[in-house]
Amino acid sequence: MAHPKSRISKQRKHKRRTHMKAAMPTIATCKTTGEKHMYHRSYTDAEGNTYYRGKLLIKAEEEEI
Repeated sequence: MAHPKSRISKQRKHKRRTHMKAAMPTIATCKTTGEKHMYHRSYTDAEGNTYYRGKLLIKAEEEEI
């Protein structure tokens, strides 16, 4: 197994890793409901219905009074 000749300091390691940042997620707007959501994710509207790519997946149960 290979061993490094000298140890890399914490400061040098952190300098190298400063450029590895997560990008801001892209937000889309649904054409049918107008809800804002992340791409490739299902989302629920205010009524509790679950949508994916503009199509209804799960309809919310209606409450009985």
